[in-house]
Amino acid sequence: MRYLILFLLSTFFVQTSQSQIYEVGVFAGGSNFIGDVGSTTYISPDSPALGLLFKWNRSPRHSWRISVIYADLKGKDSKSDDPRRKERNYSFDSNLLEISAGMEFTFVDFDLHKSGIKVTPYLYSGISTAKHDNYYFDNSGVYTSENTSSWALGIPITLGIKSNITNHLILGFEVGARYTFSDEIDGSVPDDPFRENFSFGNINSNDWYVFTGFTLTYTFGQRPCYCNF
Repeated sequence: MRYLILFLLSTFFVQTSQSQIYEVGVFAGGSNFIGDVGSTTYISPDSPALGLLFKWNRSPRHSWRISVIYADLKGKDSKSDDPRRKERNYSFDSNLLEISAGMEFTFVDFDLHKSGIKVTPYLYSGISTAKHDNYYFDNSGVYTSENTSSWALGIPITLGIKSNITNHLILGFEVGARYTFSDEIDGSVPDDPFRENFSFGNINSNDWYVFTGFTLTYTFGQRPCYCNF
C-alpha cells in the first residue's frame, strides 16, 4: 500500500510538472484614489502606475496570479464635486507599492493551444497589501510626513478583457479597484495615536484606490493537460 501511494503521488506530480503554462509580463496605466481627500470619481486615472505580472494557468478558465505594482497616488479637493472639500482645499501626493495575489477567472474558455484569436472577459480577486508613507494634515492644512510607513491590507476587485495577439503574447485591458482595511493612506487618520486630534473625514469609510491600464504577457511552458482536477 505504501508503494502504491508513493507511485500515485509521483505520477500526479509528474503529470502536473508536464502540464504547466505560465505568463510573465507588465502592467502599465494609471491610478486614482477615493477617500477623504480629493475626487470621489471611482474610475479617473490621474497618476502613473507600472507593475509586473506572473500567472500560472491551471485550466482554460482560471489562473493563479501575482502582481507587484508601483504607483503614484494623488488627491486634490479642488477636483471634487463636494463644495465643502473645495472650500477646504486639501491635497496630497504620495507613492504606493502593492503586492497582490489571487485567482483570475475567465468567462469563456481561453485555451492558447487552440488556433485562432481568442477574446474573453475576466475577473480577478484575492488579497493585496500596499506599502505607503504616513502623513497627516497639520492645523494649517499642510500635508506633513510622520517619517514612518505602513502596510494596508486590501481586497482587489478587477474586471478586464484580454486576447492573444500572437502565439505567445496576450494583451489585456483592466480596471481594478482595491478596497483597503486602512483609512491612513490620504493622511486623514494619522498613524501615530498621539496625533489623533488631526483626524478628519468619515471614520466609517476606508480608503480605496483604482488601477486602470493595459497588461502584456508572454506565455511559456508545455502544453497543459487539465485532466488532473
